Amino acid sequence: MLDWTEIMLRLGVATLAGGLIGLNRDLQGKPIGLKTLALVGLATAMLLVLVHSDEAKIVSDAGSRVMQGILTGIGFLGAGVIVHAGRHFRVRGLTSAACTWLAACIGIVCGLGQWRVVIIALAITFAVLTVGGRTERWLHKKLGGKDQTRQEPHPASSSDKQPT
Repeated sequence: MLDWTEIMLRLGVATLAGGLIGLNRDLQGKPIGLKTLALVGLATAMLLVLVHSDEAKIVSDAGSRVMQGILTGIGFLGAGVIVHAGRHFRVRGLTSAACTWLAACIGIVCGLGQWRVVIIALAITFAVLTVGGRTERWLHKKLGGKDQTRQEPHPASSSDKQPT
C-alpha cells in the first residue's frame, strides 16, 4: 500500500487540478464549478490509486466488473439529481451528483479495506465542501468571472395559466 504522503499527494493534486478546471468553467459562466470538478477529480484518483498501487491485485477482474456496474448505476442516479422537470431550464444539482458518485467511490474503497485512502479522501471532501463554495465565489469576484447565462423560461401554455 502507498504511504500516507503519496496518497495525499495523488488525491490532493487530482482535487486541485479538478478544482482549477472547475474555476475556469465558473469564470466563463458555465453551470459547473470548482467544487463539482474537484470532487470528480478526487473520486477518479481515489479509484486509480487502488488499481495502480503496489497491491495491484487488490481488484480482481470480477471485482472490476462490479465496480463498473456500480459506477454506471450511480451515474444514472446522479443524472436524476441534475434533471429537473419544470418551466425553467437551469442546470442544478451538479455538486450533489458529484457527491453521490464520490460516495459510491468511497464505498468501493471501504469495501476493499483501503482505510488510508478513505481517511484522506474524506478529509479532502469535507474541506472542499466546507470552503470550496466560499473560495469559488471570492475568486469569481476577484478574477471578474461572467455571470451564468440564464435562459428565459418558456412561455406558459394555456393549461399552466391561473384561472382569472
